[in-house]
Amino acid sequence: MIRVLLVDDQPLIRSGFRALLDLECDIEVVAEAADGEEGLVLIKEHLPDVALIDIQMPLMDGIEATRRLAADPALAGVRVVMLTNYGMDEYVFDALRAGAAGFLVKDIVPEDLLHAVRVAARGDALLAPSITRKLIHRYVTQPLPTTGAALEELTSREREAVALAARGLSNSQIADHMVISPMTAKTHINRAMTKLHARDRAQLVVFAYESGLVSPPSR
Repeated sequence: MIRVLLVDDQPLIRSGFRALLDLECDIEVVAEAADGEEGLVLIKEHLPDVALIDIQMPLMDGIEATRRLAADPALAGVRVVMLTNYGMDEYVFDALRAGAAGFLVKDIVPEDLLHAVRVAARGDALLAPSITRKLIHRYVTQPLPTTGAALEELTSREREAVALAARGLSNSQIADHMVISPMTAKTHINRAMTKLHARDRAQLVVFAYESGLVSPPSR
């Protein structure tokens, strides 16, 4: 059973999401919060598998709540999927750096929301297609300072695995491409995350572009 906690200052949004999620036999909404402060309290109490957190809320916004959650070792198993009405790229970077595993716009269709919860629960990262386009566009038009020195921490096989993960490949697809077992591919990714202090695959994507390991496509 995937345990989900909702954090959004709009009651209608929370009730709509809850009604949708509670219809699924493998998903359970364990609690709701109206702001980041209350959300953190409830997350510590319930330890959900996935927290759906709105970006803009009173008292404490979703990015700050996610940053504090990611800094607490006791909450390492909680996966955060950020929600917004807009999908602006500056929020994407802030959310991923704060520790979010995914980023979705609120006009997502129900099937995609359910898919996002399940993807996040199993430890993978996800971005809405519109967000992915904005993310790539940001690197094409406004490249960030590189962190190439951090690449020295990775073995050549780990660098290859990270580059493939940044292109959206799953562990099984990485394994096929590198001619290794899926377990070995997962090991490469996990070791890279440990060396780079990345919370999840989403942060590996950011690192891969910022370090120059993966180049954004030409326009």
